[in-house]
Amino acid sequence: MIAVSGVILVALATMAGCAWYIYHETHREIFPGSEAYRIEKGSSLRDFAKQLENRHVIITDWPLLTWAVYRGQTRKIQAGEYRFDEVSSLAKILRQIIAGQVVTYPTTFIEGWTFVEIRQALEAAEHLLPDSVGLSDQEILAAIGSDYGHPEGLFFPDTYHSVRGYSQLSMLSRAYRAMEEKLANSWAGREPGLPLAGPYEALILASIIERESGVDEERGRISGVLTNRLRQNIPLQVDPTVIYGLGPSFDGDLRSDHLEMDGPYNTYRRRGLPPTPISNPGLKSLQAAVRPVETTDMFFVARGDGRHEFSETLEEHHRAVRRHQAPR
Repeated sequence: MIAVSGVILVALATMAGCAWYIYHETHREIFPGSEAYRIEKGSSLRDFAKQLENRHVIITDWPLLTWAVYRGQTRKIQAGEYRFDEVSSLAKILRQIIAGQVVTYPTTFIEGWTFVEIRQALEAAEHLLPDSVGLSDQEILAAIGSDYGHPEGLFFPDTYHSVRGYSQLSMLSRAYRAMEEKLANSWAGREPGLPLAGPYEALILASIIERESGVDEERGRISGVLTNRLRQNIPLQVDPTVIYGLGPSFDGDLRSDHLEMDGPYNTYRRRGLPPTPISNPGLKSLQAAVRPVETTDMFFVARGDGRHEFSETLEEHHRAVRRHQAPR
């Protein structure tokens, strides 16, 4: 009887020792390194532990596997790309891969960017699947389910986070849906009596405001001037539309001969709005387009410091132009 009791005590002591060792091994500090770890779909916890062994983070995998069995987590790891704290533990790492706390990457579209610039940003994002590369603008619109004939202005500027292997088209679809939502909400809150035929014209006006505005507090006033000119059927005469119409040929120097060249985006020669947006506007410009500041101003000119001088009469405007801009 005494011998049996002794065996039981030895067994219990051994089990306690093993339990202590497993707990110690899975909770002590380890140094997984700064490089990313990949867990492929269908991979097991043992496959992941092999990565830790190959990088000399652990010597053997059995404490991690045993701890996972004890926690009931052997089949719950999630595929993806992971980075761990410089100083971590196996228990913490296990929690992270069970929760799917994968690496995410930001992709930022800046307010006022053109669609060309958005495409360039997507192609520079090396973590994205390049499924829009080689597609025409029309093919991209079809792929994301858009009925518009022109892509400009349709993508909401924001920072979008995604994992490695996320597709460029999926990113564009997110930005497209976001712009549709922001535009619809802005249009629903519009002031009555605007000289705009619908939300798309509001988007066009917002894109002009975005390119003209250097400071947020002027957006509504610029919108007020442009709205006044639309109501009176006076040409908008805004440089950014002309520059957009010139396309890649524009060398940064807007000259008088550019203003005399007829084209759908030359708002010096044609009345009303251009046929499409000229940039992708942010929320403040969308809101300014549908809620313009009430003003008697009919003109504005850039002062060279990001702000504008506003005028009611053509004579005042000419004086402001002479003050702030070299003659064209």
